[in-house]
Amino acid sequence: MLPILHVDMNAFYASCHQAKDPSLKGKPILVAGDPKKRTGIILTASYEARKYGVKTAMPNWQARKLCPQAIFVEPDYELYVRTSQKVMEILGRFTPLVEVFSIDEAWLDVTGCERLFGDSVTIAHKIQAAIRSELDLLCSIGVSSNKLLAKMASDLKKPDAVTVLPPEDVPKLIWPLPVDELFGVGRRMAEHLSHMNIKTIGDLARVPQGLLGKAFGLNGRYLHLWANGIDTSPVDPHAMDEAKSMGHSVTLPKDITSYDEAETVLLSLSEQVGRRVRRENYMGRTVTITLRDNSFCTITRSATISYTNSTEDIYNLAKKLLYSNWDGKTPLRLLGVSLSQLVKEFEQVSLFDTDEKKKKLNKVMDEIKDRFGDGVIFRAKLLNDEKLNRRKLGKSDNNAPTLKGIKTMK
Repeated sequence: MLPILHVDMNAFYASCHQAKDPSLKGKPILVAGDPKKRTGIILTASYEARKYGVKTAMPNWQARKLCPQAIFVEPDYELYVRTSQKVMEILGRFTPLVEVFSIDEAWLDVTGCERLFGDSVTIAHKIQAAIRSELDLLCSIGVSSNKLLAKMASDLKKPDAVTVLPPEDVPKLIWPLPVDELFGVGRRMAEHLSHMNIKTIGDLARVPQGLLGKAFGLNGRYLHLWANGIDTSPVDPHAMDEAKSMGHSVTLPKDITSYDEAETVLLSLSEQVGRRVRRENYMGRTVTITLRDNSFCTITRSATISYTNSTEDIYNLAKKLLYSNWDGKTPLRLLGVSLSQLVKEFEQVSLFDTDEKKKKLNKVMDEIKDRFGDGVIFRAKLLNDEKLNRRKLGKSDNNAPTLKGIKTMK
């Protein structure tokens, strides 16, 4: 028996809108970050729209040109989260071993469930039927011996398919695929591999593990195993349990007694929170600030917005909470910012930041800091207080470093 299943919802966002409004069924639906702007991008295209060549992340103007009859729909992330929870509830009826991978994907280990529901292929068809009848949604399911191959199998045939991929079929079905279709190979890695004349998954599988390890470290060794269909990671129902919230706080060497100073600290903390959340591929919707004055009186205040991982969104809401809950005079000894109600993000969800300039700025800053260090680049507002450049703004579980001004960004 091949005990691992990977369930992948088909055109999830667009399908959620079609299920909610049956008049949209059978029509080309485009969920766009900002449907009214030519500069917006496509978050999801229904299969009816994909027939015209519309793809995720395509500019609105280009999608409209390819498919003039398309119906543009504004995103409703709360709808997607509610629907995702219902999907996961259905999966949990068949096995307690369900690992949520993203808002529209999950792995199941159905070992020992045969007597209740049949073999793994039968279980896959029963899952499809339940999701279709209860939620009016379609999904593709991969069936294999491990998580990696189950996910690869679910991608082989869409929509509304059950695909079985035994390990012995990897050379025939997986190796001919382009290398960027291997789970774990992103655009940059594909470019590096291309420079080594590694074009297909089969090419990667035939490269000695030691050579890949020398070129890419531990990641190279994993890529060699995955290209050969080897994955020993278990289905972990608690994989999402660790991150309920992410936050940073700082105990200040000098009490703060002005809004300008407090805003500067909040921006630094928001930057750290946003960067960490993006690195871990999460989005959240509740921002919380912690204020502790010089008499050690501590208050926490929260507010909720749409799901985000944007530094600007976190900072702007934290600033509103600050102004609503502090008089600007009482000396503050500690400030903290956190983001909670986290959900796992995946590439498509990250496109929900409709302000492309801010999205790109956050991404570029993250990449520069990851490569050269946290002190290499930061926002100009953090230079307002020269003394602040010598403070350690990051007393947290991430041990954020001291700010050092080399370059600034507004």
